[in-house]
Amino acid sequence: MRILLFLSLTAVLLTLAACGPGEPETLPYLGRHQVDAQTGDTIYHRIPDFSFVNQDNQTVSQETVDGKIYVADFFFTSCPTICPKVKQQMLRIYEKYADEDRLLLLSHTIDPKRDTIAKLQRYATGLGVANADKWHFLTGDKGELYDISGDYMSIAIENPDAPGGFDHSGYILLVDGKGHLRGYASGLVEEEVTDLMEKIDRLLAEA
Repeated sequence: MRILLFLSLTAVLLTLAACGPGEPETLPYLGRHQVDAQTGDTIYHRIPDFSFVNQDNQTVSQETVDGKIYVADFFFTSCPTICPKVKQQMLRIYEKYADEDRLLLLSHTIDPKRDTIAKLQRYATGLGVANADKWHFLTGDKGELYDISGDYMSIAIENPDAPGGFDHSGYILLVDGKGHLRGYASGLVEEEVTDLMEKIDRLLAEA
C-alpha cells in the first residue's frame, strides 16, 4: 500500500503557469493537490506538522522549519546498502550551504528502536557534522516517522528480506518555506543532486 502511495504521489506533478518572457520557469509543486470549491484556488500538497527529536535531544518541529527551505531524507545508521552513498550527497549539500541560515537538513531514521539519540550523535560526528542546528538527525515514534515518509514521497517499511531489514527509497526531497515539496533527487546519482542544488539556489533567490 505504501509503495502504491509513493507511485501515486510521484505521478502527481503540477507545474505552475508559464512565466513571462525571459523569466525562469517556476519550480513545480509535487504531490496531491485539490481545488477549493468556493474560491477555485489550488491547495497544494504540504508536509504536515511534526515533532521529532534530534541528535542533541532537541525537539525539531514544524516551528523549526517554518519559513525555511530544507532538504529531507530517510535512512538508518546500520544500513548496509544505499544510506552511506546518500549521506555523502547530503554532505555535499551541507557543505555548500554551511553558511546559509535559510536552509536546513533533516534526516529521519526509519529504525528508531536501534537509532537512539546517542547513536545518531555518533553517526553525525562520524560524518563530520559539527553544526547540529543545521543538520538534524531525527528519531521519534516509529508510526509517525513511517507516516510522514509518505508525505515526502518516500518509502519506509520494515522488510526482513531486505538488506538491514528495511526498504527505503534513497530520495532526497526539497521543501520550500511553506512546507510544499518542490523537487527531489536520487541520493545515488550525483548529477541529480547537483540539479537539486540548482533548484535550492532558485528557491533561495525567490525568498
